[in-house]
Amino acid sequence: MPSPALTDRARAKVNLTLRVLGRRVDGYHELESVVAFADCADRLTLQPGPELHLTTTGPGAVDCGDSADNLVIKAARLLAERVEGLRAGAFALDKHLPVAAGIGGGSADAAAALRLLARANELATDDARLIEVARLTGADVPVCVASAACIMAGVGESLTPLELPELPCVMVNPRVAVATKDVFAALGLGKGELLAGAADHVAAPIWPRGAASVAQWVEQLAASSNDLEAPALKVEPVIGDVLKALRHAPGSLLARMSGSGATCFAIFGSDADAQAAGQAIRTAHPRWWVHAGMLS
Repeated sequence: MPSPALTDRARAKVNLTLRVLGRRVDGYHELESVVAFADCADRLTLQPGPELHLTTTGPGAVDCGDSADNLVIKAARLLAERVEGLRAGAFALDKHLPVAAGIGGGSADAAAALRLLARANELATDDARLIEVARLTGADVPVCVASAACIMAGVGESLTPLELPELPCVMVNPRVAVATKDVFAALGLGKGELLAGAADHVAAPIWPRGAASVAQWVEQLAASSNDLEAPALKVEPVIGDVLKALRHAPGSLLARMSGSGATCFAIFGSDADAQAAGQAIRTAHPRWWVHAGMLS
């Protein structure tokens, strides 16, 4: 009798802040980011079996490219190299999140694959082999494995948990893919170079603790920024139109780009304000991807 299928959600990652401290001599960029996760997600199913493969359906399937290059397959193969006799099988991805969008869609899918493989093989999610594979698969995969609010630092390997209230939000993507490498190229840091003024940010901000309110978080977040926003605007100017729509929405408290773009988000004072803003933006820009919900 075949093993039952296992299912997990791959939640969108949102960078509430993103500081680029510099570029290491190995070419990787040192970052510090406050990360939250949204209530929109892809859905990944694993049917344990002898052959590893992936099928993709859903509204975003056409944008996923060759399944052999998908991070789900990459993560599974890397884990199989480290866990003798790993039980894998057939993955089915129901794709809803936009790709190359700054919200870690592919990384979230890979992280969900690792969680499913851990369940199928009775591995702990903090197993050293699984953590290593997450890092090798992509810089955003480790934070997506936990899918919990945190401060992400280094090249994605340092994660410090945060207590974050539910933040009513609207997320918007203009359905324009933005390559992360192009945005970092526009940032223009050479190997071993610090970002101008980075020394001012070595002392990490003190983020709210305990049962802090949405207003307290917005006040603290507003004092920071996303250092990739300006170079991303050079790569894809439509990001400016998205930010303008979010900033002008009634009830918007803070609007910013996530990751390397092009997805942007706004935080609102209430879920009702967020839902109303989301509907208004959908009506004004019917070709844009819009999600109104919660970050946590």
